[in-house]
Amino acid sequence: MRILRWVARVIGVAVLSVVVLVIGARFADGPIAIIPGGPLEAGELVTGAEPDWTFARDISEMELQLVEPPQSRTIWLQVHDEKLYVVSGYMNSTLGRLWKKWPAQALQDGRAVIRIDGKRYERQLVRILDDTPLLEAIAAEVSRKYGAPLTADMAASGDAWFFALEPRHQ
Repeated sequence: MRILRWVARVIGVAVLSVVVLVIGARFADGPIAIIPGGPLEAGELVTGAEPDWTFARDISEMELQLVEPPQSRTIWLQVHDEKLYVVSGYMNSTLGRLWKKWPAQALQDGRAVIRIDGKRYERQLVRILDDTPLLEAIAAEVSRKYGAPLTADMAASGDAWFFALEPRHQ
């Protein structure tokens, strides 16, 4: 009985710690690993000419914050033809429907801020649905970088949502 109480206490402390971390992350400057965080505030805000995104080709992750709601998350990034893209997979799965709210929110208001290597960029997320050559190129880049089995057909079926990160015009 004593061991069961000890195990229950350990589990209770672990659950409480996770709850505190998740709630605390909402007030943090950016996400904490896979836990969504607050708005991206630190780092130089890069303005001016559109960057050549090839510098980010081999960077695995960036931070992405939608302006509305102002929550940030860690996300994979893809670069093709000097432009920046993101993909959200598992959109037709139970896990995707429960966990991945940001793609639908981006359709409502695609304004975003991203942070790569400590620098912030204002972007506009634009969903790509019908540009097969571009979708194939982005899917190939996801496969190259992460080994994830992604295809352009997944955009048509809704299994994966592809977004271009375009310049945001004020």
